Amino acid sequence: MPREYPRARRVEEQLKRLLSELVRREIKDPRIGLITITSTEVTRDLTHAKIYFTPFAGVGDAKAALEALRHAAGFLRIQVRNQMRLRVAPELDFHIDDSIERGARLTTLIHDAVESDRSRHVEPDADTE
Repeated sequence: MPREYPRARRVEEQLKRLLSELVRREIKDPRIGLITITSTEVTRDLTHAKIYFTPFAGVGDAKAALEALRHAAGFLRIQVRNQMRLRVAPELDFHIDDSIERGARLTTLIHDAVESDRSRHVEPDADTE
């Protein structure tokens, strides 16, 4: 069973909050638009971080936002190091989070399957028996 690394988990949560604020307040690139930082994963030694994001409410070009975030990664890394007071700031690696879209697609498929099953199994009326 893998050991839990509480410091890495605390850094992940703080990094998620800080990056959300920095992107909203400091990054002026119009390609980013409104995004939501959905999760962060930091390595045990805190040298690398994967940041997952999704366009807010599914509006916007995720690939353009990804390109803009990767372009701004150096600036964001410096801000993270200074504001979190880390000796070594993690390398920021941004990824588009498609889990929300996959979840919505699965929900739709399940709903359609249930409706299809209901339409095939019509209950007999109580009056005809």
